[in-house]
Amino acid sequence: MSTIHFETELERILRNDHVNKDLSTSHLIEKALERNEGILTSTGAFRATTGTYTGRSPKDRFIVEERSTVDKIDWGSINQPISSDVFERLYLKVLHYLGDQDELFVRHGFAGADKNHRLPIRIVNEFAWHNLFVKQLFIRPTEEELNSLIPEFTIVSAPGFKANPEVDGTKSEAFIIVSLEKRTILIGGTEYAGEMKKSIFSIMNYLLPEKSILSMHCSANVGTEGDVALFFGLSGTGKTTLSADPHRSLIGDDEHGWSANGVFNIEGGCYAKCIHLSKKKEPQIFNAIRFGSVLENVVVNHETREADYDDNYYTENTRAAYPIELIPNSSMPSIAGHPSTIVFLTADAFGVLPPISKLTKEQAMYHFLSGYTSKLAGTERGITEPEATFSTCFGSPFLPLPAMTYAKMLGEKINEHNVEVFLVNTGWSGGPYGVGKRMNLPYTRAMVQAALEGELNSAETVTDQIFGLHVPKHCPGVPDEVLQPRDTWTDQEAYDQKAKELAQKFKANFKKFEDVPAEIINAGPFV
Repeated sequence: MSTIHFETELERILRNDHVNKDLSTSHLIEKALERNEGILTSTGAFRATTGTYTGRSPKDRFIVEERSTVDKIDWGSINQPISSDVFERLYLKVLHYLGDQDELFVRHGFAGADKNHRLPIRIVNEFAWHNLFVKQLFIRPTEEELNSLIPEFTIVSAPGFKANPEVDGTKSEAFIIVSLEKRTILIGGTEYAGEMKKSIFSIMNYLLPEKSILSMHCSANVGTEGDVALFFGLSGTGKTTLSADPHRSLIGDDEHGWSANGVFNIEGGCYAKCIHLSKKKEPQIFNAIRFGSVLENVVVNHETREADYDDNYYTENTRAAYPIELIPNSSMPSIAGHPSTIVFLTADAFGVLPPISKLTKEQAMYHFLSGYTSKLAGTERGITEPEATFSTCFGSPFLPLPAMTYAKMLGEKINEHNVEVFLVNTGWSGGPYGVGKRMNLPYTRAMVQAALEGELNSAETVTDQIFGLHVPKHCPGVPDEVLQPRDTWTDQEAYDQKAKELAQKFKANFKKFEDVPAEIINAGPFV
């Protein structure tokens, strides 16, 4: 099948009268309600549920093996290969399915707030609420930009189409398939809207490094003096909470690029986890959930239309999607200069990592490649003890290229811009999970503030005997004894044993990286 035929099949469908293009928020909500896709909450947010799939389905994600890209992709369990023939047959089946629908919804937008590096995209949706979701998550073009926008990548999303693995070559009824040559992302069998967001992020993680731009799974904010900070961290480490600072402007909460000119948000919205969300603890996110926002799998009282953010009936992974401008102190446009500070966040349930430590460039690259945090006992079936979790570059599910591609770029930019890097443990102190206590949030905020304001740049430090980290002896607003994790344990021999246990897990995880320079390997734990 030729590329021209491939593209023409979709264009033919999109010329039909039943295709709704770039509808307003009001019209999309009206359509979604007419189609019984969800309900309106008391704040005007649209709530939808996603059925069986309440999160991403990484085992159903594939990249097409193609001549121009096959030697560039880091193939494996994350970037699973699939043949062009399988992809194209499934693509035509999906187009046939969509062509039989009474209505389709098309959205045009951009990924990348920097106009010099943005990607024009088109999203074709079976569901109206999915189209509302992408309207809020991606960058919305002006009317003038919309008239001249030529998409360079297209998402075709058909949740109602279920694949037959035996016939279609997939692993289940769900599939997320990326064709870099055809510039197409094909999604079916799953209603989870986050697949669209993360698919475009994966594309940017492929395209941006080719332009010498570091793509990053992090949040970012900027101070009144123009000082930019990046926050890397996996779910549950406090990335969104700590970057949403009333005294600093939010650049973005999840995905960024770092070019020769500085940092830019890849998205136009936020996709916040909202289990146990409260107005008191996270007022900015709470107040952003209003008309036009999308709630995923949040329990709503059908009489009062009030959302119950503490109810995990559908999933712990409840989500809220909203435009970034609904955050009062967001930076618009979402562009800033070069970072002066980088913060790696980890929630260490072993209770052995320092609450804050300074990293050398080599240590920064080591911990960037490691991407460590903990899964807690009770959060997943079968987990009875805390489990160390490592996600390369704090975003391994979204990285098509080898990990050292991103780590090397990070090291170069740290050098070039004299960036201070800190590892902050928002996890446990005084003992492991179940014995110690979660790090006091005001202390964590004080440590982060001291790091961002440069108060720790020349602070006196002591070197951790197991992890080799440089731990400040003093930090404004934090008791000295809190800073040294071993001193917070009543049984210090137990601390030593637990710290060595975690250090060995770091070592074991790092063995998967090949051709990593010795100075980076040696920047890890000493044991």
